[in-house]
Amino acid sequence: RDGRPIAVLANFSMHYYGAPAISADYFGLFSERLARRIAGDGAETRQPVVVMSHGCSGDVWLRDYLQPAPKKRPHDLSSYTDALVQIAYEAYQKIHYREDVTLAAAQAELPLRYRVPDQQRLEWAKAIVKQMGDRLPKDRTEVYAREAIFLHERQKTRLILQAFRIGPIGLAAIPNEVYALTGLKLKTLSPLQPTVVIELANGAEGYIPPPEQHVLGGYNTWPARSAGLEVEAEPKIVETVLQLLEEVAGRPRRVYEPTCGPAARAVLDLHPVAYWRLDEFCGPRARDQRGCHDGIYESGVVFYLDGPASDRFNHPGETNRCAHFAGGRLRARISELSDSYSVSLWFWNGMPNNARPVTGFLFSRGRNYAFGAPGDHLGIGGTQAHAGRLIFTTGADPKQIVGGKTPIARWSWNHVVLVRDAQNVRVYLNGQRTPEIEVRAKGPIPPTVSQLFFGGRNDNDSNFEGRLDEIAVYDRPLSADEIVKVYTAALGQ
Repeated sequence: RDGRPIAVLANFSMHYYGAPAISADYFGLFSERLARRIAGDGAETRQPVVVMSHGCSGDVWLRDYLQPAPKKRPHDLSSYTDALVQIAYEAYQKIHYREDVTLAAAQAELPLRYRVPDQQRLEWAKAIVKQMGDRLPKDRTEVYAREAIFLHERQKTRLILQAFRIGPIGLAAIPNEVYALTGLKLKTLSPLQPTVVIELANGAEGYIPPPEQHVLGGYNTWPARSAGLEVEAEPKIVETVLQLLEEVAGRPRRVYEPTCGPAARAVLDLHPVAYWRLDEFCGPRARDQRGCHDGIYESGVVFYLDGPASDRFNHPGETNRCAHFAGGRLRARISELSDSYSVSLWFWNGMPNNARPVTGFLFSRGRNYAFGAPGDHLGIGGTQAHAGRLIFTTGADPKQIVGGKTPIARWSWNHVVLVRDAQNVRVYLNGQRTPEIEVRAKGPIPPTVSQLFFGGRNDNDSNFEGRLDEIAVYDRPLSADEIVKVYTAALGQ
């Protein structure tokens, strides 16, 4: 009642900074320095207890991986902590105090299994561990051999999951290293706004990558005590925590419904037969905005990354979401499509243009796994021809490839439209009225070819590595004016 806080709880989504082995890293420094900042210099007896909790940072660290690794960090642990304290202190000064809040709490114990080794891997691990004797592992092979034994001995576990309500605010506590996507799911669907997710609470049961991440691999999917839970652990944890949040809130979870900004409305105004916004939390279903032609994500696609032009495709303050393709494709079937049609999409290429013969195929129309890949194929050229430029071909023969004129920068969003009018094919890039590619195809598309693929060719060759978003298919050739309209709507022009 004297205006001084007893305690302050902070939450930040970033892995450790990097400190000596026995250290509280930036968490300890933050707690000490924010307490002093709140109390004022020389007022140790008035300092609150400050707790810095771990937010969803299982896959978040301070480095920008799009840039080369710096030889030296632009800050050290102390200056990094000071910058974080400043942000927290500014937020602290805006706190509004109330005496009428009600409290609620709920807890559940979720049984889960570990990904235990099969008999062959177990025998391999036992042989290595036997040779090790009592010494510690000296390399990765020995580490994971010993971890296989630990998982075999444990078999299963029970996770303590909790939800709290402090007035209108929700708290979720999970004993794992939680991916950012998982936190976004909980924050978006929680009936309490805002909801804070605290990871590594009541235990340390390792990483919980969403199921699609297991396909991509990485050390945080390798079976060990640091990442040993069953593949479906993440969706089970999310569902249980949402049920707990519903219990403490006394009302159901929110429904996620992406909004349509002016750029999305410009696409719909042209009456596509299908429009996939690719804003799902997970697969395998890609929802068609028109409600007629839902697509299917294959394995090798991950979800809910930042897409292009958020302030134009969505309402202000919302983030446009997209899918990242890493070997998998999006499949769809539109039986009413003739040999005169258009495909509009946004793409962000993550593959170097000198890495393989074709950098990646963005779109393909043809029969799945067809020998020789007959059909329409739009992609980005590689070492084979037209490196870093758009390409169009109607088969697997490199001699058929036709290339565009404009180099496409890696890690940048671009808009492309393929227009086929019987045998006449035009490809437009970034709202230009002059086509990048203009060619007469060898023959028409048979009317029985209804399968469409995005993020790869119909024969699964040179699949795309990067992001796709806002895919629209039209049952007619779009005009240059219509293409410019769609592109400029995304730019706010």
